[in-house]
Amino acid sequence: MENRKEKFELDNLDTQILGILMQDATIPYTEIAKKLIVSGGTIHVRMKKMQDLGIIKGANLIIDPQKIGFDICAFLGIYLEKGSQYHDAVESLKQVKEIVEMHYCTGAYSIFAKIICRDTNHLREVLNENIQALKGIQRTETFISLEESIKRQITL
Repeated sequence: MENRKEKFELDNLDTQILGILMQDATIPYTEIAKKLIVSGGTIHVRMKKMQDLGIIKGANLIIDPQKIGFDICAFLGIYLEKGSQYHDAVESLKQVKEIVEMHYCTGAYSIFAKIICRDTNHLREVLNENIQALKGIQRTETFISLEESIKRQITL
């Protein structure tokens, strides 16, 4: 697990900056400064501090997988043979490019993953050849998503 940075209390300006950037990460700092009636330097300093503290972990380009031929989103509950195999399993699962999100969790599964595939044949191939064949994985349960109803960042 990554090192946790110290807890930082966001003030109203930080929250406003983040709110604007969470809507559109391409907005220039100068435009944010104009909206919030502060200097561009203030925005830059605040952003640098939030990046250094690990509050901001980067900016991402978001693509629609369906528009490039990936029509299946599925969630995968992964049972490990032994809990002690978790770190090795994660290292192996990192090599499966179709896995876009993975969590160590409580409950029935050791690992819960989100995978994106072109179609059901591709999903079956990924499950059989890339995931279930890995050392330490006892079995999996697959849930195919029919629709993503909500996707958002945490509200500040």
